[in-house]
Amino acid sequence: MSSANLELVRSIYTAWERGDWSSAAWADPEIEYAMADGPSAETRIGLAGMSQLFADWLSAWDGWTVTAEGYRELDGDRVLVLFTFDARGRASGIEVGQMAGARGATVFQVRDGKVVKVAQYFDRAHAFADLGLTPEAG
Repeated sequence: MSSANLELVRSIYTAWERGDWSSAAWADPEIEYAMADGPSAETRIGLAGMSQLFADWLSAWDGWTVTAEGYRELDGDRVLVLFTFDARGRASGIEVGQMAGARGATVFQVRDGKVVKVAQYFDRAHAFADLGLTPEAG
């Protein structure tokens, strides 16, 4: 496992924590981007697909923020990021940060210095299950 992969993922999350989703220089042109759970679980391929899926997600929220809680190198070329999030639903007005379930995880797969796959989980337990981890091990 390359520490360069971990540093790449940290740099991505640092931008996201500032609310800056404008750069995709870190992404492979044929990236596989998945909303692995949540109300609109789906996967898109390529930069345009990733951008559209994430833009659709953001459009449902006001004040979407994300904060990384920890990083963990997994086997091979994957990095797990545990995060918390906050936002207000545009339609419902519900503040998700006040809910106990506002703890997610992202799995990045890196190859040759580019992210080739991202799986976003808005329920951390789903990520742990898919990775074969227990919450304590996460």
